Amino acid sequence: MAQVLFLGGLGRSGTTLVERLLGELPGMCALGEVVHLWQRDVRDDERCGCGDRFSACPFWTKVGERAFGGWSNVDVDRVHHLRESVERTRHIPRLASASAATAEVREYASFYSRVYAAAAEIAGARVVIDSSKHSALAHVLRWADDIDLRVVHVVRDARGVAYSWTKKVSRPETDGAEEMTRYSPGRSALLWNAHNAAFGLLARRGVPVRRIRYEEFLADPRAGLIRLADFAGVPLRPEDLDFLRPEKRAAEEGHSAELKVGHSAAGNPMRFTVGHLPLRHDDAWVRALPSSQRRLVGAVCGPMLRAYGYPINVASEAP
Repeated sequence: MAQVLFLGGLGRSGTTLVERLLGELPGMCALGEVVHLWQRDVRDDERCGCGDRFSACPFWTKVGERAFGGWSNVDVDRVHHLRESVERTRHIPRLASASAATAEVREYASFYSRVYAAAAEIAGARVVIDSSKHSALAHVLRWADDIDLRVVHVVRDARGVAYSWTKKVSRPETDGAEEMTRYSPGRSALLWNAHNAAFGLLARRGVPVRRIRYEEFLADPRAGLIRLADFAGVPLRPEDLDFLRPEKRAAEEGHSAELKVGHSAAGNPMRFTVGHLPLRHDDAWVRALPSSQRRLVGAVCGPMLRAYGYPINVASEAP
């Protein structure tokens, strides 16, 4: 049975960074956003986190051979059809019901379970990490009998998320030819509510879910990783966290990480980072997000912001 640590939440909430740090721990293998593997990698042959094209990456080549007898044997059109049929946010109420384990749901989940099992075997890992984020996919995976699913629900202040979605970010895997999707603050606020509520529903359906606040994780990544490794069932030794270093920046104490080459299939451009990575708390939104947009996002997301322990009024924090 594949042991899977699924990182969930709305995009731009810090899941890629959490995944990269978890992937440095022994016994854990970070796979990136597997939900995009079928199109961006199997079909479009974009770049793996190691820098190679997917078709040239030794790790993913071995995974494909082990899981399917080669990636050419995967019916990507069938995967897309199943995704449209079962893995959409609008399907979550149905997926959460007791009668959701249809043949299509199980077939769709089986594509993922085969990738997870093969990746764990090739990497010699106890746990694989999928940072797909999509709440609907997590609801699908809970119906797979051959997946031991544990979910890390990553939450970031909705206003920081909204600001991040407005920024232009190039996709390195396309050599700068494409940009990542952008949303208006109002749109991202609605998505923030929907996706985070969906993970709360998943927990009520018996799936082990551990919620973390991104800002708190960044403040003490060592303690955060220890807690997440314990949640994943992976024992750590003190030296396993030596890749984290204390770092002084201006008048503040912070941390940095030394990252090895990874094999993230898709995701944030940070998946290509190798070597020294400062772990900075990104609060640029407090100054850069217009006050009218801060108020809009705060109003739309107010109840859940309060539930997660975030302040509603941040206007006084701006210079």
